[in-house]
Amino acid sequence: MTYLFLYFFGIASIWWVYRVGWTEALKTIFSVLIPSILIILFNVKAGRLIFKNPAVGIISVLPTAFFIYRGSKPLVYGINSWLDRKRNEFVDSQEIVDTEVISKEQA
Repeated sequence: MTYLFLYFFGIASIWWVYRVGWTEALKTIFSVLIPSILIILFNVKAGRLIFKNPAVGIISVLPTAFFIYRGSKPLVYGINSWLDRKRNEFVDSQEIVDTEVISKEQA
């Protein structure tokens, strides 16, 4: 089942990169992946230490997920702005030469 999920995720990632480009795809992947990892890590660690009752742990997942998601927004925004700065530095590079293509029939 895990391999099926990873296969689907890989195909979806390739399609998304094809659709919107590398930088937009990375920004989207990071905006989903970072809060998800933080929520999972927090709930696993806190669930073992605080909640001995599984029902209390399940009820507490939603509020903690909301707060961790809102708390991770500055980190995600910082990574996305860094990716934008790197893309703009590449576009504004002096080593890039603009050319026009003229076919042999027009020349």
